[in-house]
Amino acid sequence: MNETLVTVVGNVATAPETHVTATGVPMTRFRLATTARRWDAERGGWTDGSTSFFTVRAWRGLAGNVKESIGLGEPLVVQGRLRIRDEEKEGRRFLSAEIEAVAVGHDLTRGVARFTRGTAPSVVPRGDRGRQGEPAAPEPSLTAPVP
Repeated sequence: MNETLVTVVGNVATAPETHVTATGVPMTRFRLATTARRWDAERGGWTDGSTSFFTVRAWRGLAGNVKESIGLGEPLVVQGRLRIRDEEKEGRRFLSAEIEAVAVGHDLTRGVARFTRGTAPSVVPRGDRGRQGEPAAPEPSLTAPVP
């Protein structure tokens, strides 16, 4: 099966919320807003285009790291699998775009960040298993401080 991988640059539009599924797998969800900007030669400046919103879902270890690392309004780069959902509510049809995150990071064109190795232990339950019952891969450990 072919999957559509996308990279989206935008701002965190909702505070990240973490839930644990019935099978004990953590998932963090937030909304990402991205606005196209174009140079307007007539006005001699940049103008904003329309804003698109994506629901981003991060699973397992990434879920904990996202919850501990990002906040409302922060600039991000998100890469993941794009899913378009077609839903009907109260007789009206809605389309929504979701990204199942593979990687999430701060957009360093708009600021600086410091990296700390490891997984946020507060939201990753013990015994978290990988897909199809396989043990989750161990997180890398760091024996020396990162400069």
